[in-house]
Amino acid sequence: MEQQTKIEPEVILCVKDLVVKFSLRGQELTALRGVSMDLYRGESLAIVGESGSGKSVFCKSFIGMLDKNGWVESGEIWYGGTDIAKYEKSEDWIRLRGKEIAIVFQDPMTSLNPLQTVGVQIREALELHQGLRGVAAQEKVIEILSDVGILEPEKRVKDYPHQFSGGMRQRVVIAIAIACNPKILICDEPTTALDVTIQAQILELLKQLQHKYNLTIIYITHDLGVVANVADRVAVMYAGDIVEIGTCEEVFETPRHPYTWALLSSLPQLGVKGEPLYSIEGTPPNLFTEIYGDAFAPRNRYAMQIDLLERPPYFEISPTHKARTWLLDPRAPKVTPPNTSIATAIERNARHAREVKKVFGEKLVEIRNLSVHFGNSRKPFVAVNNVSFDIYKGETFGLVGESGSGKTTIGRAIVRINPPAKGEILYGGKRISGKIGKELDHAITQKIQMIFQDPMASLNERAKVDYIVSEGLINIHPELSKAEREDRVQCALRDVGLLPEFASRFPHEFSGGQRQRIGVARSLIMEPEFIIADEPISALDVSIRAQVLNLLSAMQQQRGLTYLFISHDLSVMRFIADRIAVIHKGVIVELSDTEELFAHPLHPYTRALLSAIPLPNPKSEKSKVLEVYDPAIHNYTVDKPSWVEIRPKHFIMCNEHECALYRKKLARENGEA
Repeated sequence: MEQQTKIEPEVILCVKDLVVKFSLRGQELTALRGVSMDLYRGESLAIVGESGSGKSVFCKSFIGMLDKNGWVESGEIWYGGTDIAKYEKSEDWIRLRGKEIAIVFQDPMTSLNPLQTVGVQIREALELHQGLRGVAAQEKVIEILSDVGILEPEKRVKDYPHQFSGGMRQRVVIAIAIACNPKILICDEPTTALDVTIQAQILELLKQLQHKYNLTIIYITHDLGVVANVADRVAVMYAGDIVEIGTCEEVFETPRHPYTWALLSSLPQLGVKGEPLYSIEGTPPNLFTEIYGDAFAPRNRYAMQIDLLERPPYFEISPTHKARTWLLDPRAPKVTPPNTSIATAIERNARHAREVKKVFGEKLVEIRNLSVHFGNSRKPFVAVNNVSFDIYKGETFGLVGESGSGKTTIGRAIVRINPPAKGEILYGGKRISGKIGKELDHAITQKIQMIFQDPMASLNERAKVDYIVSEGLINIHPELSKAEREDRVQCALRDVGLLPEFASRFPHEFSGGQRQRIGVARSLIMEPEFIIADEPISALDVSIRAQVLNLLSAMQQQRGLTYLFISHDLSVMRFIADRIAVIHKGVIVELSDTEELFAHPLHPYTRALLSAIPLPNPKSEKSKVLEVYDPAIHNYTVDKPSWVEIRPKHFIMCNEHECALYRKKLARENGEA
């Protein structure tokens, strides 16, 4: 029997001891600290880590897109037999960028020119790198648009970016990137701004394009579920260095660096409802100063004396897996890594939910046949259509759905920003929609507060924190003295884990997680009863998400708060929400206790949402089959369905025929048929 020779993977790009620095405010910041890595032809490599870890800087150095105040201090980047780190002329980068190495950015709208059609923008790349002109270029543009899944490309080629949805715009950006048949495609957070169902479609599209165009893909992301879905290998970055790299299965199933343990442990899927999520204490190191020892040591609960003194080398765990930690030294004490098994956590959560049943009695918020319209009265756009639900005192009520489904519109209607076209909203038994008295309006403004999605956009960048946090007090309690307001501000900042001296700073001086804490403090200082949290963690890293979720849970327990939690992330909803309502195109299609919804999702849209959730489990992610929801089968203006209690506290929007089918399905799942 002939012995098969092992084929070694071909290195397409090799990075050796790369050091990148930036000049900021007269100081030098070391963004990359001697990073080394091999990229293999045809693979999918995911680079993960917190914001500021150097992921984007690392990849931008491959295409000469560092900011003007940044430079390669030392090291090598070998591609095609050339050290491209030595490139100085812009002509060299222009020949490489797009044709050899292309990039897809996070926000598709800012990546596209709003004044040019998508066809013109794709054709520019073809003309520059492939020399195609006229009819040949136009035919190629249409072919590429078809490849990225845009229907009727012959017509859409003449459309402008604003005429496309977010997911379609991202497809256009991908079309521009692959137009010149690059060898390497860098995807910088390509799905962060997208809904979970659109995200699943884009990831599937990238897999298909990789196979068709023989691409090598680098994914930059902080979403470990996306990593499990797409990656062959995973590189974990921290403070400008790769601290662990291995195959996807190795990094998820047998992680060896304490930072990787911490990232995985921070996932909402590993949390137990009612208990704090694991969060990484402290903050990343200051990159303006020289780092001695292991950069993660100050935040590492397993750190030893040597971690503070000497930078660890790479220790090889397997031929494909290595990590930079002294815990792998034979002389180090044996440490049992934390359990990061998603399957075990899901079973533990389900068991915990069955054992601990929350009972809510008093209704705090009542939504009755609520409809919200935009535009003129002759041809209104129906954003919310005849929605009804109750929120009980002390609970966290989750509202999930895709962008444009009406989630935020409902929240803004409750705080009286969007006036209802029909229906009414009751708070504590009193109607608060429409025209109300000044005294009730005054009370509602204090009792109901909102935390917004983007912590930077929702804070006045020209105002200091003390004014931002106390602005509501100034309007509601003008009788308070300046000293009393300052005391309340400092107390609110301490409650959310910020130092009182932060009151004199501006928003841009804080991290994303700290800015969101300022938003929470601004809400809490009013001593509200009910808080609407509109996507409060979607823009945050996984470790910062855990901190904010823990903060919201702690505040609820200490103050007896009630939450309306708006999100498109069902994994977060499972951890924090007591009940969940699923909304689609302005209609609530299913409402149930959280674990009941996950155990027995009935509506096809709910099942499609659940199937699209990226789980941080490579085995299940790479083999899962997505359920596709066809909205044509549910026309709620024609079918005239009704709101049916299919099981105790489990409601669904369906017609009579569907109701019978759902009841049979539930009976089968519970072994009753």
